[in-house]
Amino acid sequence: MFRKVITVFILGYYSVFCSAQQVRSSKSSEIYRELKTLKNIPKVLYLAAHPDDENTGLLSWLINEQNVETGYLSLTRGDGGQNLLGTEQGAALGLIRTHELLEARKLDGAQQFFTRAIDFGFSKNTTDTFKQWDADIITADIVWVIRKFRPDVIICRFPPTAAAGHGQHAASAVLAEKAFKLAGDKNAFPDQLKYVNVWQPKRVLWNTFRFGSNNTTAEDQLKVTVGQYDAQLGIGYGELAGLSRSLHKSQGAGTQSVAGIKTEYFSHVAGEPSKSTLFDSVIKSWTEKGNADIDQSLDKIISAFNFNQPDLSLTALLVLRKKVMALQNSDLKKDKLKSLDQIILSCAGFMGEVVTNQAQAVAGDQYNFRLNLISRAENPVIVDNVKWLDKSESFNRKLSKDSLITIEHKIQIPADAILTEPYWLSKPATNAATFSVPNDTLIGLPEAESPLNVLLDLKIGSEKFKVKLPLSFKKLDPVRGDVVEALRIVPAVELKFMQPLYLVKENEDLHLSLNFKINSNKPFNNGKLNLMYNGERLGSTDVNSINGKDFNIDYTIPKAKLASIKSNRLQLDANYLVDGITYNKKQVLIQYPHLPSLQYFAPATVTVMKGDIQEKVKKVGYIEGAGDFIPEFLRIAGIQVDILKDADFYGSPDGSGGNGSLNKLSQYDAIILGVRANNTEKKLGRWMPFLWSYVKAGGNLVMQYNTNQDTTVNQLGMYNFNIANKRVTEENSAVKFLDRDHKLLNFPNKITTDDFNGWVQERGAYFPDQWDAAYEPLFEMHDTGEEPLQGSTLYAKYGKGNFIYTTLAFFRQLPAGNVGAARLFLNFLSAQKN
Repeated sequence: MFRKVITVFILGYYSVFCSAQQVRSSKSSEIYRELKTLKNIPKVLYLAAHPDDENTGLLSWLINEQNVETGYLSLTRGDGGQNLLGTEQGAALGLIRTHELLEARKLDGAQQFFTRAIDFGFSKNTTDTFKQWDADIITADIVWVIRKFRPDVIICRFPPTAAAGHGQHAASAVLAEKAFKLAGDKNAFPDQLKYVNVWQPKRVLWNTFRFGSNNTTAEDQLKVTVGQYDAQLGIGYGELAGLSRSLHKSQGAGTQSVAGIKTEYFSHVAGEPSKSTLFDSVIKSWTEKGNADIDQSLDKIISAFNFNQPDLSLTALLVLRKKVMALQNSDLKKDKLKSLDQIILSCAGFMGEVVTNQAQAVAGDQYNFRLNLISRAENPVIVDNVKWLDKSESFNRKLSKDSLITIEHKIQIPADAILTEPYWLSKPATNAATFSVPNDTLIGLPEAESPLNVLLDLKIGSEKFKVKLPLSFKKLDPVRGDVVEALRIVPAVELKFMQPLYLVKENEDLHLSLNFKINSNKPFNNGKLNLMYNGERLGSTDVNSINGKDFNIDYTIPKAKLASIKSNRLQLDANYLVDGITYNKKQVLIQYPHLPSLQYFAPATVTVMKGDIQEKVKKVGYIEGAGDFIPEFLRIAGIQVDILKDADFYGSPDGSGGNGSLNKLSQYDAIILGVRANNTEKKLGRWMPFLWSYVKAGGNLVMQYNTNQDTTVNQLGMYNFNIANKRVTEENSAVKFLDRDHKLLNFPNKITTDDFNGWVQERGAYFPDQWDAAYEPLFEMHDTGEEPLQGSTLYAKYGKGNFIYTTLAFFRQLPAGNVGAARLFLNFLSAQKN
């Protein structure tokens, strides 16, 4: 179902509506489906480990064909994945993937939930997973979502066995069954019962699958036919699923929209077994709940619904609302009243928004806003009262049909307004694999409700509604048209180092530059900038008379001070103290065309790599792959990096390449292929012959890892090797050197096992498992209890040059400031200098 997600809160005899940024009415086809869903009592919770694990075809069918309220619980936000769009990793990638899921849910109509679990990267089994995840914490989160959403059926995407293909996948099934057994137990997580009641779902099922050669389906399993054509959507549910799944753009998850029916299979896990349907023995209707009059009213409303004039249903809907309000208070009543009130506002054609021209605002400052209201119904909508942030204004105005009302008003942002950022990133994580949240009632939510709202008192007929309109930013984009996003609250002053990391060699001073971003016109005088390391001040300088303009400050830390710090990786913190207030945050702003602007704040810190880091190359060419940080790191190291394009390979006067192209490439000490370049750069097939000629003539080619998915070139090396799904996920696994005298391990940096200390998340992935005898493997490593792998780095001599294929995760290690990884990577680039 295509619809705008609107949240409704019940306050006494009122309903409170709020949406992401606007309250907008649904289309007639959506209203019709919402009415049919209002008739149905069952709920389904689909559960897996990551964004894009869900079976979108099944979700689309449940919501649009069965008209059953359905949610997807992803245990993580996908923080440990890879990013095909840009350089974001970790929490930033998790934020991107959260909103890709929300965009997908807007298409298929499901609700979205999360736990506090952090995706720490690939794990091979549940034992590895539960070394990172606290099973009790994540179980409590699942129980909370079950008690709050109250599903009758829980469907797992994966089994608890190796067939799941990923330790976190299997762990999701283990925890789902555990939570199912505890959700109805009042002695389990009793603190939750201050906010929710116990709830016992009817059953847990496993949605078995056929992934390639891995077939877990069987004909004796419960079978359901999905994928039917929906005339109101104009496509089948399989086609809708393809559109929904393709919104996971950061993962390159573009999926075919497949027409036609298919069979889904289900294996019983726990609870009462199903014999014929997913909903055997589940209460399905209002009549079964003892409220036949509500069923009868809905039947009449649905039968009489006019797609061209949905407002004709308002009178009957308002009568129905009185019946629902008369029910005894219950969670079911609250849920259905939310849906009913959304339907009523949609039938009234109501739209409301509070917008400003400013994308960002500072607590305590005042801004001009516009309140826009309109209704499209003959049955009048009356605005009784408008409550601005700090005061109420009696209004008592009828919204004339199809006539926009605009009210301009100055709003002062409260002095204590919190910064706009995801609630799960507002506090440091409790450990490496669990987010910390400021309020436990936020657990499960994809994002927190906006705290800054204008509240409307509306009346339709004799029924009263309260509608929340979040403060928003609205602009006309020349390409996208109207863009409406959340108003982002930012600090008055932001600090940011001008480089993401610094590299300083032994016996050198460290020269830093900080940017002061000023978001307020308020003057700042007699402030002090402090540079800190491990809580101790390394230095400070006075910063006076800030007049509303951004500026930079340069600062030098003497080599003597650096020498007193023994670590080769330093994290420096900056803070600006003025008027008794400490400013120490930098904004991280993420903007992609398929997502709203995303913002969070990180400490004003920078990583300094210090030590014996030698480089012998001056100029390299780089073929971009999936977004990674390596070109920027190399520039920080003082190396010129040219991003190679078509013109660099077709450099002869007649445009045919040949010697002109070879001469152009020969200027580079090394050429590097970015991570997954063979998956993302579709011109690589044309370029490879020139690259082999470059190597044969004496060049040095360093290729980072690729996968076998959507490849451009079948043979990446001049000698064959086979890429496999082999990896070492234990970042501290022992590394054996197969030839300590190899030139790649000795020039210009002497590589030892110490250079593999402090790596993050993994050693590497997609190791080759077979290769031509011309290759020399450099290392041997393995995860606990597994066979040794030697495919992490392969070296071959070709003509006068060198070819290096490495699957080591430099794209993770270099942004983390790992000195050993930097030394090794610079050795790879220097192969031809030795």
